[in-house]
Amino acid sequence: QKEGMKNLILDLQGNGGGYLNAAIDLADEFLNREELIVYTEGQASKRKEFFAEGGGKFRKGRLVILVDEYSASASEIVSGAVQDWDRGVIVGRRSFGKGLVQRPIDLPDGSMIWLTIARYYTPAGRCIQKPYGNAEQYQKDILNRYNNGEMINADSIHFPDLLKYKTKKLGRIVYGGGGIMPDCFVPVDTTLYTNYYRKLRDKGIIIKTVTRYIDNNRNELLKKYKKFETFNEQFHVDENNLLTEMKELASKERIEFNEKEYTISLSLIKTQLKAFISRDIWDMNEYYRVINTINPNVIRAIELLKSGEYEKILG
Repeated sequence: QKEGMKNLILDLQGNGGGYLNAAIDLADEFLNREELIVYTEGQASKRKEFFAEGGGKFRKGRLVILVDEYSASASEIVSGAVQDWDRGVIVGRRSFGKGLVQRPIDLPDGSMIWLTIARYYTPAGRCIQKPYGNAEQYQKDILNRYNNGEMINADSIHFPDLLKYKTKKLGRIVYGGGGIMPDCFVPVDTTLYTNYYRKLRDKGIIIKTVTRYIDNNRNELLKKYKKFETFNEQFHVDENNLLTEMKELASKERIEFNEKEYTISLSLIKTQLKAFISRDIWDMNEYYRVINTINPNVIRAIELLKSGEYEKILG
């Protein structure tokens, strides 16, 4: 904010969660004093509520939160609270649906069990936990979402009326039933994921190519690109023999070259090569700055902020 930030995109994609206190502290950065963040309740556990203290540093300003099918637990507490208070826009795909409160119990033999005692609920009353009465269906939930088209088309997602809830300020319709359903759906983009690319990925060819390149060129890279910004602007994968080295390494690993599939996946391959170099020379922040240039959720979030669509969603 001191440097002029007015909009914030919070990336919770693939974030499997963490401690409840961390989720509450993060949500508190966005919500006003005494706004409910989450509550827990169980058959034998009384309702326990957690409220924002109102000292957050980003209570004003446009906020977009990115989620996907692997965003779980604490991630869902934050995104659910922001959505229910109409504080920001959720972009991506329905989150995982993990919202159980469990207590560890020590057993005499030194082992331990985790006993479920309650569930997490969003401020509007939505249960975060997805149904788990059918163990097989629960284990295959993500696969079933792919099979029924939910990952590709929002119209494939159907909720009964009893799972409809209203947000706290604007009265927008949101849905319960497990996980947080985004305000702006982004389908899984598999167009770049050819069989040739999958073989490169599964055999670790891209990582091995980068490791070899860094080992041979680290000093030269650090001398030429003293700042990441310079590297990001001036470094081009196809000018540094990386693609040739990658194909040669793939051939040694008995991965048959496929010109058509290589061409389809080329933009993905080049971006990943550059991103991994950024990570190894600098850190994960720089990795994400590169890889997010082809992240559909990030691209959609930026479009939403630039186009005025954000204001349409939040009235």
